[in-house]
Amino acid sequence: MDLQKYIEANRGPAIETLKELIRIRSDRSSAVEGEDSQIYPFGEGVQRVFEYMLAKGEEMGFSVENIDNYGGHIDFGEGEETVGVMGHLDVVPAGDGWDSDPYGAEEEDGYIIGRGTTDDKGPVIASLYAMKALKDAGYKPHRKIRLILGLDEETEWEGMDYYFDKVETPDFGITPDADFPVINGEKGIMVFELAKKLTKGNAAGLQLGKLSGGEAVNMVASQARAVVRSDAKGAYEKIREKLADFMVETGYKLKTKGVGKSLEILADGVACHGARPEKGLNAISVLMSFLGRLNFANEDVNEFIDFYNGHVGFNMYGEELGIGFEDEKSGRLSVNNGLISYDKDSISVNVNVRYPVSFSADDVYDAMQPILDKYAIGVVKHVDMEPLYFDADSNLIKTLMDVYIEETGDMDSEPIVSAGGTYARACPNVVAFGGLFPGDPDIMHQKNEKIAIDRFNKMTDIYAKALYRLTQADFTI
Repeated sequence: MDLQKYIEANRGPAIETLKELIRIRSDRSSAVEGEDSQIYPFGEGVQRVFEYMLAKGEEMGFSVENIDNYGGHIDFGEGEETVGVMGHLDVVPAGDGWDSDPYGAEEEDGYIIGRGTTDDKGPVIASLYAMKALKDAGYKPHRKIRLILGLDEETEWEGMDYYFDKVETPDFGITPDADFPVINGEKGIMVFELAKKLTKGNAAGLQLGKLSGGEAVNMVASQARAVVRSDAKGAYEKIREKLADFMVETGYKLKTKGVGKSLEILADGVACHGARPEKGLNAISVLMSFLGRLNFANEDVNEFIDFYNGHVGFNMYGEELGIGFEDEKSGRLSVNNGLISYDKDSISVNVNVRYPVSFSADDVYDAMQPILDKYAIGVVKHVDMEPLYFDADSNLIKTLMDVYIEETGDMDSEPIVSAGGTYARACPNVVAFGGLFPGDPDIMHQKNEKIAIDRFNKMTDIYAKALYRLTQADFTI
């Protein structure tokens, strides 16, 4: 079987399909009722990209199924067992600062530029065309190959939960939503809110009118904003002077402008994936660091700012919050403060923690409680995804490593335990496999996200060979 011949024959169509997918904006929005009277639970954009993929699968001659617009799949082959390929079509918000249209799918210097090129539309299309190459080559897989299409991976995973309530989980499989060579473990993921109730402060003095920042809890915030007000003569000029000194001292970028009788303070950061906060600059922490140099009339506001700067802030590994955990298998815990909000009753920050595989969410909550008690900070628990870990000597991991080495010649890279959270957690015996190659810049969730066309092509080669190996009669996990 000359599989490579059929992969090469579809290089152009695969690239064009990816571009079409990028041009459909698919960050999650509120549920809407479509013209067909169906409910689109994740918004119109996500629905459009989902319907496009199902139609493309049908066009290729695969069988497809839509599970009430919460998710679906594209199937190739027969068999009692199923090999799953679990991808997602939703993306994080584009954010600001792009050099081109984030949904333009422009091609430049061997790259396709756009939100979702690497996370996760590029790998999903590479997987689809790997399936097509196998089909075109006349291959009859011993197991069914099922490309599962998730629609809210970047948010709450409601779609995947609903999908697996209706459809059996695959027997084993991969999710092309992380790194090569292969992910044999994923840290635990927690999302929680740290909130402080506010009492009514002194009416005189500097008032905090508004405070907001961040795009998503699993993104490092690129912007943050505060609006302050004071009736004191010269108060705003003093704030501007303090800000100028602060910027010289720190190198951070902030600016002010008058808004009616108030003063707006804006902070800039550098967005990146919340699993790797050290690769970005958190605008919320930049802003809060400056606000800590001001004295607000409400002491509860001052206390929360002190808490944030002393125990959260730029402390990306949790030591100052009492949760600086680490283990040999998976390394250090990490913290991303993705969103901040404020109203007259409370001030809160939404936090995304990735904890090592040897620990639990309860370990994290218990360890930080004494510090939270000191500042009268409450916790609202939102998400806990337990860690997962596969032995590097398991047959599934070894087979995927073998395919990667054969296709790339990379003998140095080893299985990775990742801080990312993928659909590998959604069902047993699934591991993340690609699509970021070792040494390549990780620009998922960042401005100017892009994928190299030669990497996209190599990804397709790898997935085609991997699916061939995993669907042989003699393969066992």
